[in-house]
Amino acid sequence: MAFIRFLISPFYKISTVLQAAILMIIACLVLSAMAGLIRFMADTGMHTFEIVFLRNLAGLLYFLPWFFRNGLGVLKTKRIGAYCLRSFVGFFSMVSWFYAISVLPLADAVALNFTAPIFGTILAVFVLKEMVGIRRTLAMLVGFSGAMIILRPGFTELSLGAYAAIFSALTMAFAVMMVKLLSRTERPAAIVAWTQILILPMSLIPAIFVWEMPTTEQIIAILMIGFLATLGHLCFTKAYALADATVVMPFDFFRLIFSALIGFIFFMQQPDIFTYIGAAVIFASSIYIAIREAKKSKAEREVLARTKAETRIGPT
Repeated sequence: MAFIRFLISPFYKISTVLQAAILMIIACLVLSAMAGLIRFMADTGMHTFEIVFLRNLAGLLYFLPWFFRNGLGVLKTKRIGAYCLRSFVGFFSMVSWFYAISVLPLADAVALNFTAPIFGTILAVFVLKEMVGIRRTLAMLVGFSGAMIILRPGFTELSLGAYAAIFSALTMAFAVMMVKLLSRTERPAAIVAWTQILILPMSLIPAIFVWEMPTTEQIIAILMIGFLATLGHLCFTKAYALADATVVMPFDFFRLIFSALIGFIFFMQQPDIFTYIGAAVIFASSIYIAIREAKKSKAEREVLARTKAETRIGPT
């Protein structure tokens, strides 16, 4: 442990913004490698339902030390209904995402996944009753035009994998919204742990009907997927904790770069130019939405701070 602390000590001496950028790039690399392993598992013949179940089982195993150290009391909550809804949506998001990875080029799946922030804005309008101005509306339309550049309906046949990737982005946006609501009262580690616990029986039921005993090679790959998923999400969460979303989010584009490289090197995948153009358009609109969200949140915090200050001072 002392040697590891010695190796990473220079990391803590740099600015928090640079720390966040490095962590985000690491998260992109790790999550891209995880997607590559999922594709490998699918190519070995394992069904998506079984991969989803084993991935959640492996992910839960990495939480056991946390349970032993803190006890099961850390899972105490009064919001089990919200946890169940978040896990239910998360299960469908995971199934559709794993399926998309198994049938699409990795870069195509990731490019379509960039539409999640756009769906998040739409959900905020209908679920949270937020007001969206003309600029964010135009940004959403631009983002969807990027998706159309990738899909090119009318010019190429739309595959089930493409629909799965878009559905995954939609359900992921809903799951992220639920995490934001839960994080107002719940600990981040508890949110992740509850999600793993609740998705496990959900994923077991369909996995039973397609179950085949994993080989030693597949078990090793599953353990690596669980580890990479845990590490990637920890880096991702820490990056957003260290810096504003407007600073961190642009580095998420590295997911496309890493996924394209992994797809080319290990699976001989060569995405066409439309994938990169469409991804750039989607990503640019997502960045703009993130900037508008950050400005809105800052303005709301300033108004709240002024209101509290005026309340303390009282009428003059």
